[in-house]
Amino acid sequence: MQATSRAKVTMVAGLRRAGLLPLAYRAVSYVKMRREARGLGSAVAAEDGFPLPPAELIYQTAGTASPVAYVESGRMTAASIRTTLAENDIGLSGVGALLDFGCGCGRVTRAWAELPNVEVHGSDYNPRLVAWCSGNLPFANFVTNGLAPPLPFPDGRFGFIYAISVFTHLPEDLQVRWLAELHRVLRPGGVLLLTTHGARHFGGFSASDAQRAAFERGELVVAAPEGAGSNLCAAFHPEPYLRRVLVPYWEVAAHMTEGDAGTGGQEIWLLRRSR
Repeated sequence: MQATSRAKVTMVAGLRRAGLLPLAYRAVSYVKMRREARGLGSAVAAEDGFPLPPAELIYQTAGTASPVAYVESGRMTAASIRTTLAENDIGLSGVGALLDFGCGCGRVTRAWAELPNVEVHGSDYNPRLVAWCSGNLPFANFVTNGLAPPLPFPDGRFGFIYAISVFTHLPEDLQVRWLAELHRVLRPGGVLLLTTHGARHFGGFSASDAQRAAFERGELVVAAPEGAGSNLCAAFHPEPYLRRVLVPYWEVAAHMTEGDAGTGGQEIWLLRRSR
């Protein structure tokens, strides 16, 4: 077992030096997706009446090809969003326009089809995911963004933005830039909900001694930053780090260490634009 682990570490290091780690990750993910999809059989229709994405698109966003997991995790995340907002006296029907930033193939977006008096928008840097959403979720508007800002929206466009398991897959420089961009397109007094990997998730990560020491010092830890925007890249946020970078532009309205059941209990941060 130890020999296998050492061989894997050596192989990953070699791929990283050659600049091939993201390509190898995509190839391995594709093989895993096809193997899993073959065992799933025919997918049943979703209860909301909208089509289900193909297995490949589901796998890219959820790490599983299961349409059942796609539907159920989206339902749980939408419920977490509703509960978090309600507990902080924020009504979804009053936000005017909302943005699902990093919408993927609409796992959560589809929950807002019947939301009254709200413009629903989604954005993602993967054009295939955006194209699928545009063709199958007609109640919302979808756009493609870059891996880095900007977004194609004017200042103060939205009353509510959420980013579910997005900052968990970005290196620090992109996180800082996206926080500034989401602040720009959020109206004064609007709210941003994002999920992060906190201490509990870091405890399940095979961290090096240097990474453990950095996390304990309250520093952001990012594994495989060259895979930014994909599941290869994994970011872990100590609470002190986030509180440092959020002030003074955001007011922390709520922080739940085991908040979103739809993402395996990622931490929820509810932020209000303070200025």
